[in-house]
Amino acid sequence: MGIVEPLTAIFREVFDDEEITLAREMTADDVDGWDSLSHVNLIVTIEARFNIKFTQKELLTFKNVGDLMDSIQSKLPA
Repeated sequence: MGIVEPLTAIFREVFDDEEITLAREMTADDVDGWDSLSHVNLIVTIEARFNIKFTQKELLTFKNVGDLMDSIQSKLPA
């Protein structure tokens, strides 16, 4: 299963913006409204939809959407 489409849908839902197109180098600075509260909502929604959990340490290592995608992919069954 690819993660880009469902992850894009999550971003669009959390940030209420149907125009969001994900790119690996995208950061919070690139998305209107991506603040600390929306970040928590984003992570919780991702965890629920993909049925995964991030550790606090993992969350602190994400520098961009690409890092987030890689982490999600590593937690999904092969």
